Amino acid sequence: MVRFENVGLRYGMGPEVLKDVTFSIEPNSFQFLTGPSGAGKTSLLRLLFLSLRPTRGLITLLGCDVSSLAADEVAVLRRRIGIVFQDFRLLDHLTTYENVALPLRILGRDEIDYRAEVVELLHWVGLGDRMHVLPPVLSGGEKQRAAIARALISRPELLLADEPTGNVDPSLARRLLRLFVELHKSGTSVMIATHDVTLMDQYDARRLVLSDGRLHLED
Repeated sequence: MVRFENVGLRYGMGPEVLKDVTFSIEPNSFQFLTGPSGAGKTSLLRLLFLSLRPTRGLITLLGCDVSSLAADEVAVLRRRIGIVFQDFRLLDHLTTYENVALPLRILGRDEIDYRAEVVELLHWVGLGDRMHVLPPVLSGGEKQRAAIARALISRPELLLADEPTGNVDPSLARRLLRLFVELHKSGTSVMIATHDVTLMDQYDARRLVLSDGRLHLED
């Protein structure tokens, strides 16, 4: 599903933030991405979501050589990927319900076909009574849950999550992890970037560790 071969990344003329990164993600796999702040986790996720291109090396994503993709092909490929950003990126002029339903609208589905699905997911993440309010009214934890629901609603082939439980209490964090696990069981490959060792210890999954821009597998 994903292959990185000797990938390097630098911003402008600065030093490399990712150095000779080589790894693969298999279909229907679950992995954590961890490491200290500044190690390059968010940069790696941005490469996976195609919002960055590598400075060097080869990235193959969902069967496509990223370096050869035109802008319209990138847009199509992104529809097969779900992502939870650390800064949420909800649209302030849309309600919680509309934000979560947006990926399905982009795919051209009729609301009559997806409304019940969106409502059920919002209730599951604890936002059933907040679905008709705008994001500026939501707390940080509520925005986090809305962003997670939006990433999950289209059942992507690859799900990327950047510190998805960073703004919720431990009980809800465990519940959200179960949601990621259920999505994985349905066939989605999942990569969660997190500092939370307690969270990682709850699931037997591969751990990819970034340190000083270099990646290794934790034993």
